[in-house]
Order: sequence, then C-alpha cells, then structure tokens
Amino acid sequence: MTAALPGAEVTGTRTLTADGDGRFDSAVATLADGRELAIRVADDDDASRELAAEALALRALTDGARAMLPFRAPAYIGETRVGEGRALVTELLPGFQIEASMVPAGRGAAESMGAAIAAVHALPTSVVRGAGLVMRSAEESRAELERLVDTAAATGRVPARLTVRWREAVADDELWRFESTVVLGGAQATSFLFDDHPERGPQVTGIIGWHGLAVGDPALDLSWLSAAPDAAADVHGSYARTLERAPDAGLEIRARLLAELEFARWLVHGDALRREDIVDDAAALLDALADGLRDDSLGAPGDRRSGVDSALDALDRVPVATAPEVDTSMQTDAYNPEELWAAETDDADREDPAVPASVTASVEQPSASAHPDTDRRAAAASIDTEDLSGLTMRFTGGSGRDDNTASSQAVTDDDDSDEAQRAARAALQRWKSSSSE
Repeated sequence: MTAALPGAEVTGTRTLTADGDGRFDSAVATLADGRELAIRVADDDDASRELAAEALALRALTDGARAMLPFRAPAYIGETRVGEGRALVTELLPGFQIEASMVPAGRGAAESMGAAIAAVHALPTSVVRGAGLVMRSAEESRAELERLVDTAAATGRVPARLTVRWREAVADDELWRFESTVVLGGAQATSFLFDDHPERGPQVTGIIGWHGLAVGDPALDLSWLSAAPDAAADVHGSYARTLERAPDAGLEIRARLLAELEFARWLVHGDALRREDIVDDAAALLDALADGLRDDSLGAPGDRRSGVDSALDALDRVPVATAPEVDTSMQTDAYNPEELWAAETDDADREDPAVPASVTASVEQPSASAHPDTDRRAAAASIDTEDLSGLTMRFTGGSGRDDNTASSQAVTDDDDSDEAQRAARAALQRWKSSSSE
C-alpha cells in the first residue's frame, strides 16, 4: 500500500466483497485522513493485464474529462507489486449496486443509467486517442464481428440457424451506419454505483470498471440490457434523449447481437486452446440459444414497431453487434443468459408457428470435424477469457437450486420448441444462481 502511495498512514483494512469475480484479491484500506482506497491484486497474467488497462484508462480521464461526467470515476492512486502479482490502488467510491435483473422500469435507476452511458459516449474521442487506447470505426467493428462469426462457424459447433442469423446482421448495411463513440468497452449493471435520492429514486453517482475504455460501437455498453427486460426500454429511452447526436437506428439490434455472440466467443476461445470441456459447454449454450428462437428472421431496424421494449422484446428479431477484438471473454457478469428468453416467456401461450429444426439447405453448415487453422488458434488463444468450464452439466440435469426446473421440464412431447426453450431457461437459471454465490 505505502509503495503505491508513499507516506500513507493506513489505520484499518477490510475485505472488498463487491465488484469481485474471483480473479483478484481485493481489500479496502482506510487512511488516517479518512479516505478509503481499493486495492486489487491480480491472481494471474490475464488479470494483471486487465489491471494495467484499468490504470491506463483512469489516467486518461483527465480533470477536464471527469468534469464532463455527471458522476464520479475512481481516481488513480498508484501501482505496485504484491508478491508476484500486480496491484492497483484506486479511490473507493461510495454507493450500492443493482443486479441487471433487478433494475426496475420507470424513473430512477433505469433512466439514470441511460443518461450515464450517454455521458460516457459524449466524451471527446481525444480522451482515448491521447492515451493511445483502441479506436475502432464502424466498418472495423463490422469486420471484427464478421471474423468472429466465421471463426466460430468453422468449428462446426454453431447451429446453422445462428450462423445465418449473425451473417445476415453483418451483411445488413443499415445496422452499421453509426458514429463510433467513447465507450466503456462493455458496461454491465454492476458497473454503476447508486445513491438513493428521496424524490428521483436511485441515481448513478459513480461508474467502475474502465479497463475497456476505447472508441468503438456504442452498442458495446448496452448489451447488458439483455439481462434487464423490465428496465431496457427506459434505459434506451433515457440514453437517446440525453445523447445529442443523430439517432442510431440499429443500436438495439447490435446490442442484442453482441449479447448472443458472447457464446460464440467462448466457443472460439475453447477451440483455440483445444479445450474440449470449454467447447462442449459453449456448444450447449449455443444449442440452447438456437432452440429458444421462434423465428430466424433478423428484422431491419425500420421494420420494428415504435416503442419496442428492448432487445429482448422479440428474440427472433433482435440480433445485435460487435465487441472488441482483444476480448472474447464470456461476460457472465454482464448479463444472465437465461434472460435471452425473457420475452418469449410471456408469449409462450400465444399462437406461434413452430420453430424449424434447422435452416434451409441453402446455408452450408461446416462439418463438426473441421479444424481451424493453426494461426487462428494461436491468435485466439491469447485472448482473455473467463473459465466457464462445467456448464454442460447444468444443461444435462446437473444439480441446482432452481425450483422451477421440474416445471420447466413438464411439457408435452408435441411441443418440442417450447420444451427446448423452457429447458434452456431452467439450465441457465441454475447457472445464474451458482455464479452469484
């Protein structure tokens, strides 16, 4: 601690339990002057690189840039090493967090989150350029996504209907007519810190998690709304009202596509490492996603009805887009995959055509025995990815605490589409429950 902040007098310490994902050893240090600092120590090389990126991003937020934000970002204090691990010391911001699925609709948290994201996206790009951080145009974002879809499809483990769905989105020029902005690089619900206002409800007072700071697709910071079906419309609405630029017609669709492609990123990572357990887990997630879709149609932005709820409103019409080349991690904290079927739950009893088992023969599905080339494996193996091995057991009836599992499986043999959809939701709910402990 004193190595990162010479002269500091530490009067107390405690464990930092919030904002943890098991990859860091975290603590809070209380100083004699009353300040509280957060200390995170990396447990491995990947976590060390993330801390280095966080440090660079926080230093890029100059006083002028911070003055443009209606909330606080942690102040950079210093860096040091603890044993063999890199340690980053930052200001500890006050406030509470709200899980995505618990963000309510209406005034308060949802609208405040939308306005906060808009404020980040309104920062001048010189903030990122001056720090030498990643800058990606709309076309570069599109090209990166195309490579990801092709790489995932080449494993032979992506259902053909998903490959078609994603490739149609990439080919839709209307989706890629957007202006790149400053982005957090993948905000999630727990990136936001709140204070409870007596009249306006929870208001964002701080944002944490700046390691992905870049210039890129604004949809990156809205993909987490796949886990917030109640609040998504209000977050998007507040975002659009606050951001002073031309409307982005494809924003919600690209954000939804990005959420779906996290499964593909996990698959690519596992394939690159020749980890069959990861590949099988990712394939199970993709199969569940494909089985949960009621329609393969992507839907153009102009065809969608006015006031659509969110990217979850119609899974069959809401693909969404892009993510940074340097990050193929399965962002389990960013959204809970079981929410991908949130809108479908409400429509389960409505008249709806059965989901086709596969797409037409005009789309060729790569053979499951096809192996990506060595260069692709080597490149993908270097990408930071969380370990989600073991998810397959949750899809095949592994133990879990979800009381809805039995009812999810109680479906008729005549409704295979609904059965697959409900089973997927139940399995993903068990994933949500276990990952939150």
